Amino acid sequence: MGARLQELWYRRRLVPALWPLLPLEGLFCGLSAMRRLAYRYGVLRIHRCAVPVIVVGNLTVGGTGKTPLVARLAVLLQQAGYRPGIVSRGYGGRAREWPQAVSGDSNPHHVGDEPVLLARTTGCPVMAGPDRAAAADALVQQGVDAIISDDGLQHYRLGRSVEIAVLDGKRRAGNGHCLPAGPLRERTNRLGTVDWVVVNGEPASDSEQCMTFVPGRLHRIDGSESEGPLKDWAGKSVHAVAGIGHPERFFAMLKRAGLKVTAHPFADHHPYEPSDLAFKDDRPVLMTEKDAVKCRSFAQPHWWTVPVTAELDAAFESELLRQINNKR
Repeated sequence: MGARLQELWYRRRLVPALWPLLPLEGLFCGLSAMRRLAYRYGVLRIHRCAVPVIVVGNLTVGGTGKTPLVARLAVLLQQAGYRPGIVSRGYGGRAREWPQAVSGDSNPHHVGDEPVLLARTTGCPVMAGPDRAAAADALVQQGVDAIISDDGLQHYRLGRSVEIAVLDGKRRAGNGHCLPAGPLRERTNRLGTVDWVVVNGEPASDSEQCMTFVPGRLHRIDGSESEGPLKDWAGKSVHAVAGIGHPERFFAMLKRAGLKVTAHPFADHHPYEPSDLAFKDDRPVLMTEKDAVKCRSFAQPHWWTVPVTAELDAAFESELLRQINNKR
């Protein structure tokens, strides 16, 4: 997906340049609806796990912040006495056999960057693979008693106990059209069928739950040193690197903290090489945790990662736990 196309998608109306794609949008939506109905009426089989399954996904293409939400839910379940496991597609991974068990030390080029990040930040068992049902079964065999699927809202083969759709509070549904004329994977009426809509930013209604990101203490990517909070870097001039679905969100967070940012956006899941980060000065390089897991093997001392934690309303977390407990 090109950056220019994404920019057009997230305008508030359909621009003329996208009009030729409307017939393809109709085809995409028709096939998507038929596939969903096939699962609903048993033409295609849904795989049910023996434990509750919480699916966290996007209605749109592009980053919404679902991975930090998955990490927060994993911690929430751990605190409630569960032994949760996480399923991830392993996008970009080059493994020849799936599913793959993932640890914090796994090679992200082999299993994907997001599974490695989740394994490092949560300590939970993580299983990566395009077939999420097979990955979920592998986790159940390891003794987990709840599963969180990172993405997979449209992966209907995996039965789910709870569905959570994540929206970007600013970009929301973009121009309101489905692929390839817009960013939607499904029509917006799909939001009426999920259990929860979580908004990264300001909710548009009382039915939506608010999620905010709080930056943590910076640390060197090579693991040699930690640093103070982001606010202590106010006034510093830095290079900012982000290869995520919506890089501008990361750059904006740094700017709000008072840093002087030279932004370097990359495509989501970009496979970094040292030459990508060979800037012409020795200013600090700050990047997301998702980028850092791919750069650790060749990290320089002046490269830092900025961890973020998703914060949710306590009442929402309590109600979500009650719902999951009822699915046991």
